[in-house]
Amino acid sequence: MSVQDSLDLIGRGADEVLKTDELRERLASGRPLRIKAGFDPTAPDLHLGHTVLLNKMRQFQDLGHEVTFLIGDFTGMIGDPTGKNVTRKPLTREDVEANARTYSDQVFKVLDPQSTRVRFNSEWFGRMGAADMIKLAATHTVARMLERDDFAKRYAAQQPIAIHEFLYPLVQGYDSVALEADVELGGTDQKFNLLMGRALQEHHGQRPQVVLTMPLLEGLDGVQKMSKSLGNYIGINEPAIDIVTKTMKIDDALMWRWIELLSFGISMAEAATLRTDIESGQLNPRDLKLRLARELAARFHGGLEAEQAVAGWNAAVRGQGDTAQLPLNDVAIPAEGMRIAALLTAAGLTPSNSEANRKLRERAVRIDGAVVEDAQLTLAPGFEGVLAVGKRTFARVRLVVG
Repeated sequence: MSVQDSLDLIGRGADEVLKTDELRERLASGRPLRIKAGFDPTAPDLHLGHTVLLNKMRQFQDLGHEVTFLIGDFTGMIGDPTGKNVTRKPLTREDVEANARTYSDQVFKVLDPQSTRVRFNSEWFGRMGAADMIKLAATHTVARMLERDDFAKRYAAQQPIAIHEFLYPLVQGYDSVALEADVELGGTDQKFNLLMGRALQEHHGQRPQVVLTMPLLEGLDGVQKMSKSLGNYIGINEPAIDIVTKTMKIDDALMWRWIELLSFGISMAEAATLRTDIESGQLNPRDLKLRLARELAARFHGGLEAEQAVAGWNAAVRGQGDTAQLPLNDVAIPAEGMRIAALLTAAGLTPSNSEANRKLRERAVRIDGAVVEDAQLTLAPGFEGVLAVGKRTFARVRLVVG
């Protein structure tokens, strides 16, 4: 691949590359570049938002470069203050180790395990003494730290900033020194920390790394960034059917953003053609969304499970195919049975009985494809079938006594 083609692939979806001319020069050298991205093990499960960086790392791998997946087991104990208006609670060593163990299993659903180096920043920080940390802290001033947007806002609002929070950008930056990184990837909210890496590399006589920032992926709501705390996420360990059904719920505008940041199978040139086809009415956006859903499910669960999930979705939503492809979920109900509204809530298809009753009045509730009109309908233990609310929410359930 030519240098320009490599730049085009690397730049796909990127928010900013600092600096492009430096990256071009390094790519032209012909040597494999050292690519670094750090992940603090703050939670045991990764979601699609995390894979935006993983996807970019995989693209670098496909171009023949050396990728380091850096687990911030040391920085995780400090607590990343990025975007926070309060001091973040540091993780315990036990939390960090437990979460870190699950990361390596998950990241290889995207990264090539044969060409990925997994490192922990405790490797070098564990050897640092107090004097070394003081020397590191002496490389930057408080005024420089207050240039960071979130620190500046908290300082102006007279909200407390703990001294150890100032260490976080320095520690993340020093990771680049330890790894002699050519390129560091991070979210747009990490730009200050990534530039810190450049400054510290210069301070230590190294050539400063190129910084590549990626956008923060919007979650299912299309507004807030994907987050487990907001509930607008798709976990990469979720069942294939959940990946498909959740992806099908995103709106059409968000679909293009997800294609750009998450798809390997749809090039930007093809995406432009597909957009024209949709705008002209030649292509239903639902069909393209289903293609994306299939690709994501296959990436994390394999082709067979992805096809079964798509078949299940088609059967439940479009009435095409066998609903037995859907996973079966046991729902516990009393021995005397349960009315349909309460059952929909118990199965997680509606947030409340009142919402379930509203959907019943709207004739938006179906059992095995048939519209339910009787709000007094009671189902007994032993029932097995597909409950659906609206066009996108459904579940294959088996009622058991509980």
